[in-house]
Amino acid sequence: MVIIEILKVIIAFLICFLNFIIVDTYFGLPKKPGVLGAKVIGQKIENIGGNLNGGYFMGNIVCSPDASAGTLMASIFYYLLGVEGGLIASLFIYIGNRLCNDTGYAGTIGTITATVLIYLLNGFILPEYFIAGMVVAIFVIQGLNHEFASKILGTVARKMGMI
Repeated sequence: MVIIEILKVIIAFLICFLNFIIVDTYFGLPKKPGVLGAKVIGQKIENIGGNLNGGYFMGNIVCSPDASAGTLMASIFYYLLGVEGGLIASLFIYIGNRLCNDTGYAGTIGTITATVLIYLLNGFILPEYFIAGMVVAIFVIQGLNHEFASKILGTVARKMGMI
């Protein structure tokens, strides 16, 4: 039984990871610093041997609610309130973006896509697995190794034709 639980967290992690990476890349987070502070973070990551565009991506994540924050919020709110909770989370992320003077909509779209994915998979993977999966996904990108994570993000952005 424990192995099935771990497998569900891993599947949720992969879905969450792909959701926020694809949405954020599509909305240009690796292209340039979109909010104050993202440029500094990108340059610091480049200085330690990382990828500048991946650093911008990571800086944008830290400085404004993006699709990673949206995916986590959608998971939590869906767990608490169902589909309506996911939609409420998208409103909160939208407001957060406006408060951060973020001109993009990656966070809002990421919240909506996460809500749809959780809804579609709810019979197989419950929302609590998505909460755990997203926490792992954020740790992989922001906490494990900045140099390596920035290179992965830069590679994804190049492959998607965004940089």
